[in-house]
Amino acid sequence: MPKRWHIRPHDRTAVAALERSAGVSSIVAALLAARGVTDAAAVKSFLSGTLSDLRDPETLPGVPDAADRVLAAARAGRKIVVYGDYDADGMCATAILMGCLDALDAQASWYVPDRLEEGYGLNAGALETLAAQGASLVITVDCGIASVAEAARARELGLELIVTDHHTFADTLPEAAVLVHPRLPGASYPFGELCGAGVAFKLAWAIATRASGAKQVTPRLREMLLKGIGLAALGTVADVVPLLDENRIFVRHGLECLRQRGGPGLARLMELAKLHEKSQLDAEDVAFRLAPRLNAAGRLGQAACGIELLTTSDAARAASLANYVHELNAQRETEERSIQLAAAKQAKERFDTDRDAALVLADRGWHAGVIGIVAGRLAERFHRPVVMIAQDPLQGRPATGSVRSVPGFDVHEALVACREHLVTCGGHAAAAGLRIADDRIDAFREAFCAEVDRRLPQALRQAQLTIDGEMTLAGLTLSTVEQLERLAPFGQANRRPVLSAAGVSLAEPPRVIGTGGRHISLQFVQHGAKVRGVAFGGAEWLDHLPVPGQPFHVAFKPKINEFRGRRTAEMEVIDWRPDGIDVGVELPPLATAEA
Repeated sequence: MPKRWHIRPHDRTAVAALERSAGVSSIVAALLAARGVTDAAAVKSFLSGTLSDLRDPETLPGVPDAADRVLAAARAGRKIVVYGDYDADGMCATAILMGCLDALDAQASWYVPDRLEEGYGLNAGALETLAAQGASLVITVDCGIASVAEAARARELGLELIVTDHHTFADTLPEAAVLVHPRLPGASYPFGELCGAGVAFKLAWAIATRASGAKQVTPRLREMLLKGIGLAALGTVADVVPLLDENRIFVRHGLECLRQRGGPGLARLMELAKLHEKSQLDAEDVAFRLAPRLNAAGRLGQAACGIELLTTSDAARAASLANYVHELNAQRETEERSIQLAAAKQAKERFDTDRDAALVLADRGWHAGVIGIVAGRLAERFHRPVVMIAQDPLQGRPATGSVRSVPGFDVHEALVACREHLVTCGGHAAAAGLRIADDRIDAFREAFCAEVDRRLPQALRQAQLTIDGEMTLAGLTLSTVEQLERLAPFGQANRRPVLSAAGVSLAEPPRVIGTGGRHISLQFVQHGAKVRGVAFGGAEWLDHLPVPGQPFHVAFKPKINEFRGRRTAEMEVIDWRPDGIDVGVELPPLATAEA
């Protein structure tokens, strides 16, 4: 089903006032106003926040006590273990705290659970092993806030446990020595959207100032913190937390730290991702080229390689690890394409994808570490909540499921309503996971689809594309796009501006590009002005796009393409509409390919 276009209205008076008061261009003023940034002080903070604008780490709930305990343990020579997570955010958080402990010459090591065998978060078996190996203090990063039973087991084992996390609480908080969390009940930290790496950085910062005896830290600890800011930026983008407030500052300033101080492993990974020739990194480079490579290691049960890549100073070892992680990502992409083709085929055979409220798909050959990505892609394509279930090759063992929602719908609530069919489930409004016995899949499918049908409002059953404004191709200059880049970093809650152009046509037939022939390159023309566009995944449009010379509407993200030192403005095409049709109304299904 095609997307409904909504062109955002602008208050011209308010935009003009903001343009004068903040000293920005009219297009930047319009986009800031649309984001609710409407006074000069807020504009300054949004456009040019500095590292000094980060809040004192002492104000983050739990940090003062945790920093005291960690520093005391390090100075006493106690064995400290950083207990991490297998996604990119967890890897970065682990690397930040390990960097801090290494700079203190502490007796420290890290542990990360195996995604496929142990699953997410603290587990009692791992804690028992760590205790038997002589661990004294365990610090979780990016996990642990819902691990009530596991925290109790740590206490029984005589382990001092510090939990640092940013995820949603269970009904009861774990009884750890200290809880570090930006949304801790009863606390008043003003920004609750830090990722795991951001929380870990705040703790490392507090430890560094204590170890130095002053706000001015020692050169060794300063270098650690500068590298840590880069890792916090990587974790922030990878975990898709809102790029607002402190997260904007981490990413804005951390990207250069990542490029300059990320270490030999990241330097090699950037080279493999073809980022080493860019004059500067942006958040989308991290989101689409670096983070997927690290996440691939975790998804395929090799998170340890990712953490070692981030922490090793051995150039040869770092290069070897980066090469391996790059290969794992290629393997993940192959798995993903294969599963997505099979899942899309199953969806069309078993469901009416225009009418059914949800899709529940299952197969015994799917990789449990990849189904979450595919569920997200299918939820975007069909604009329906999607459950992907990877049945275990050994019959009799529970299957693993990943759930992805559409904007505005709480998929976790619908899942909980069907928990009688599940072994376990958990998650949040946008994404969730489950375990289910094979013989309950059919009953769950029926119950979940019925529950979503009952709960999902009609207004959420058609995707909507919000467009920030209209522009001519002649106006899409390098200078204009450079002005738009002032609103970066772009990502969650601060998306790259989406514009539209009317009456454009193709100068020549589209050209298929990219691995697997999934993307297309297009040359647009409008009143004599030509601009190149790229549509990722746009090969599905090939049978529907207008022929060269035939006018139509196009929606796109303005971007700068940097190639061999040359910078040009181009379009990332995200949707199109036939000419002569109101872009705000629903179109017949065959008017465009599915988005």
